Amino acid sequence: MIFITAKFRVRPEHADRWPEITADFTRATRAEPGCLWFDWSRSVDEPSEYVLVEAFRDDAAGAAHVQSAHFEAARRTLPPHLAETPRIVNANVPQDDWSLLGEMAVPEHE
Repeated sequence: MIFITAKFRVRPEHADRWPEITADFTRATRAEPGCLWFDWSRSVDEPSEYVLVEAFRDDAAGAAHVQSAHFEAARRTLPPHLAETPRIVNANVPQDDWSLLGEMAVPEHE
């Protein structure tokens, strides 16, 4: 799978509305057949920073995402709300879902 984490530093005056601003893009991306997940989180330390964690099934699904109409629309509509260019980590990983964090395993409840 293609695993991507991106940090978006949003202009402070738009930070509270960022989930609303990105709603159409988020909804359309989650509906893509090759999207495994597409989840936003807001930093607890920097209220104007959002982290996007996303994954796509394979290279073809990633290519379909960046070639989609909603991605092109986001390229036009999201930057005016940003304080800087987003930062990204992009990697291919040999799995297709989240792994368990064994060091914090929760015992089975009966």
